[in-house]
Amino acid sequence: MNLTRLVGVGALAALMWCAVANAESLTVVSWGGSYARACVKGYHEAFTEETGIEVRLEDYNGGLAQLRAQVDAGAVHWDVIDMELADAMTGCDEGLLEVLDFEMPPGTNGEAPEDDFYSETMGECGVGTLFYSTVYAYHAEHFKERKPETIADFFDLEAFPGRRGMRRVPIANLEFALMADGVPREEVYATLDTPEGVERAFRKLDTIKDQVV
Repeated sequence: MNLTRLVGVGALAALMWCAVANAESLTVVSWGGSYARACVKGYHEAFTEETGIEVRLEDYNGGLAQLRAQVDAGAVHWDVIDMELADAMTGCDEGLLEVLDFEMPPGTNGEAPEDDFYSETMGECGVGTLFYSTVYAYHAEHFKERKPETIADFFDLEAFPGRRGMRRVPIANLEFALMADGVPREEVYATLDTPEGVERAFRKLDTIKDQVV
């Protein structure tokens, strides 16, 4: 697969705190694979070395179903969840996540906790921990002459026939659809903030839904 063009607008993943059940260890839930391994090397090991608290890593596929089941059963064993912003907001609204107390002592660098984060990423139940982008790619062997160059090409079934792979969530897909429909990137979220904008995005997605896997 050849990575062709970065088209997604950076989004936030949120690090959410649930009630810590054991002061000697933390169960951290993340996305697995190379991303989780990078987190372990990047800060889990350093955290354990500095605090003596063991970090136990579990994988999940996102969403709130597993967390909701734990809360409903009164048996929450996750302490920290690396989750997407939309799930973080919903989980907080539903009372599935603990409200964060930012009245904490300064960090090892002497800064207040709120100074360690972008103010725009601080929520009632979590803080943003990374920015990421969503990209699209194509198989170069299938497009030996003209190749897709824009997100509009991704939606052009006549010029570029074939099946498309997309996540089964609105995140990034709605943004892609609006940009493919001619909405300037800087106006995407203002457009999505209206019922008409959401309807427009879904209408555009409908044009390729029969070819999406």
